Amino acid sequence: MMAEADESGFSLMSLEDELTCSICLSTFDCPVTIPCGHNFCQNCLLATWKDSYSCPQCRTLFATRPELKKNTVLSTVVETFRVRSYKTEGAVPSKPEKKKRHVIRCDTCMEAEAAQTCLTCMASFCEEHLRPHRENPIFRLHQLASPVGDLMERICTDHHKLMELFCTQHQRPICSLCLQQVHKGCSFTSPEEQRSKKEMDLREKLVFLDGKLSKNESVISQMRAMQNKLRESAIHRKSALSAGYQQMRDMMTKEEGDALKAVDKEVETGEVKIRGLISKFSENVDNIGKAKEEILCLLGQSQTLAFLQTSFNLPQAVTYDPYSPRITLESKKVVQVEAFALTLKNYLTEILKQPVEARIPKLIGEPNIPPVTPRFPRSHSPAPLAKPAPKKKPQKLAKNPSLTTESSPGNKKLGKSMENLQEFGVKEKPRGRPVAAEKNEVTETTDIPSEISSAEKRSDLMKYGTVLNFDQRTAHKRIELSENFTKATVSDEHTNYSDCPERFAVCSQVLASKGFSAGRHYWEVRLSSNNFIGIGLAYSSIDRKGPTSRLGRNSKSWCVEWFNVKLSAWHNSTEAVLVNPNPKRVGVLLDCEEGKATFYNVADRAYPFHSFSFQSAEAVYPAFWIFSSGSYITLCKLQ
Repeated sequence: MMAEADESGFSLMSLEDELTCSICLSTFDCPVTIPCGHNFCQNCLLATWKDSYSCPQCRTLFATRPELKKNTVLSTVVETFRVRSYKTEGAVPSKPEKKKRHVIRCDTCMEAEAAQTCLTCMASFCEEHLRPHRENPIFRLHQLASPVGDLMERICTDHHKLMELFCTQHQRPICSLCLQQVHKGCSFTSPEEQRSKKEMDLREKLVFLDGKLSKNESVISQMRAMQNKLRESAIHRKSALSAGYQQMRDMMTKEEGDALKAVDKEVETGEVKIRGLISKFSENVDNIGKAKEEILCLLGQSQTLAFLQTSFNLPQAVTYDPYSPRITLESKKVVQVEAFALTLKNYLTEILKQPVEARIPKLIGEPNIPPVTPRFPRSHSPAPLAKPAPKKKPQKLAKNPSLTTESSPGNKKLGKSMENLQEFGVKEKPRGRPVAAEKNEVTETTDIPSEISSAEKRSDLMKYGTVLNFDQRTAHKRIELSENFTKATVSDEHTNYSDCPERFAVCSQVLASKGFSAGRHYWEVRLSSNNFIGIGLAYSSIDRKGPTSRLGRNSKSWCVEWFNVKLSAWHNSTEAVLVNPNPKRVGVLLDCEEGKATFYNVADRAYPFHSFSFQSAEAVYPAFWIFSSGSYITLCKLQ
């Protein structure tokens, strides 16, 4: 029996070491397990997690706070250990003692428990010594209350009178003499009424906290549901991606099989041709050999007369000159199959070098690759699915060769420009496809308004001419300013500008240094090309940092924009397709009184091609967008 007791004690001692929290060095209380496998008391672990989340034992660092769950098995073992420990030590866990009630004694006998307190006498009495207050009329006006243990705290230290009032202005109890002296003129109430008001205020705060608690719990529940939905969505997305890539692998396998079959068929065709020629030339060799034998036989004739009477004709085989045909695997089909495989490999290699955000615009930018709209909300879609282009192109586009993709000089830079489209996210709609397909993509088209349909003399506009400079504080870091802040060039490298609230951080844009809120003003801009350039106006309150900071994609800016070969007018994310005059010099007339801005193709005269109307709510600033690397715009000196 002693041996069993010793073994039990030894096992308990060894078990105690395993069931001790390494933080508080006590037996586990509500043990939890973290991802690294170590166990701690929940409260001890939470107390160590302040700014970061790491294991106090092995120092493993977690990026986010791990989800803590009670280790039920370890909790059961801990409880069993405690029970056996108590039995072994012969002790029973003591229950927490109830807090003793404070007894107020009678101030007269100092033994019996007080029944009531007289706030007039400022003393507590038991039932026996309270009889004079109940029976003698002299004590009828004395104020009795439940037993009060802090009578001395209710005495005014200045006047030694009962503080039966509460000053609401100074938030403290006072006596009647205080009200007549120090607190004269202050608003007051009874302590009971003040308590009632404070209780009401606390109950209102309690209701408010309950509402906040309920709202937080509701949001946490929603986020957990969102987390589950996110995981389910990830499973579906991964399944769809795997299916898509498997289909591509199947297509590539089929293409590979077809290509190998084309090579095998070409080899078989060549071998059949070679076997036919070998058979024919072998037959000719046999005929020629027989002819040689006949000649040798004639030459061996000893009789001259008989020799002279014989005749010999060469076989027809000698009329065919033997040749070795040029049979290779350079047939048109084999060459095309091999060239396609190599081109596809190089194309995919180039595409996969790009970031994911730049791949879709680069794919859509290829004229022979149909765009595909991914299955996610349209606001995040890179481009709507284009409808098939009509066989008969619009007459205006057909007559102007500069509007076709092949003739556009900017199309040569499309690949480089598309690589940088990731700055605008997938919301941007690349337009590197032929214009005929784009015409079906945008339903709204705008011709030149009738009120500006006639050309104007440039001299009439020059009298409103103004001198402009670019504001370096607003220039995106891709834009480099030169020539005394009159030339803006965009590149793939960032300029070392300081960060400031006025600077555009998402779109490669820049504003002029001054805005206009009254009068008429005219300026001209020279363009390096008509590809990925925008000219417009913007309020100074336009967003500089967010995704809606692009000119024309908000209610605080207007823009005419050349996106590859397409000219569009943009305002408040609404697009209107315009006829593209392909100007090299663009003039802008701003009439603040009428709230109108007119854009001109400046040549021998000024030919208006679009106008905006706006509210003169605040000063408007000339605004510019440049995207293609190497492109630039220049603010012209008006002469």
